[in-house]
Amino acid sequence: MKRLFGFSASLFFLLFSSIVVQCQQLTVQTDAGKVILSRADLESLPHVGVTAAEHSSASVSFEGVTLKSVLEKAGIAFGESMKGKRLTNCLLVEAADGYRAVIALPELDPAFTDKQTILALLRDGKPLDEKEGPYRIIMPDEKRMARWVRQVTTLKIVDVQ
Repeated sequence: MKRLFGFSASLFFLLFSSIVVQCQQLTVQTDAGKVILSRADLESLPHVGVTAAEHSSASVSFEGVTLKSVLEKAGIAFGESMKGKRLTNCLLVEAADGYRAVIALPELDPAFTDKQTILALLRDGKPLDEKEGPYRIIMPDEKRMARWVRQVTTLKIVDVQ
């Protein structure tokens, strides 16, 4: 009986941990295909922190990585290549609950703007809770937070031309 319980507990732990790992994955989709980034892949990128007021509440600190660095990790180029037809490329951000928002790629390129868009991993030093995370888009300079997407699962490069 103890063996059966131990086996059942081990099986549950393995299934639960694989679900958690899948939830921590981020898919980046381009014309060339899909790139799956793990939490470790994202953690390996340079971290940045921002403080922003969320709705009418007090300031909240977020830590994460720039959305630009995430896309570069998936093979998307910025800088000098961002001209001509590439200016019609957008990033479609998709959330687990079906919410979607669009960000023009030049909005993420330091050659076009000084604003930083963050893929947040932490809020006030703690991992994002299940309502927000595992990843959240933070655009600190925006007046409305309509593009502060929670529960980000997929980033798709789309051409609007």
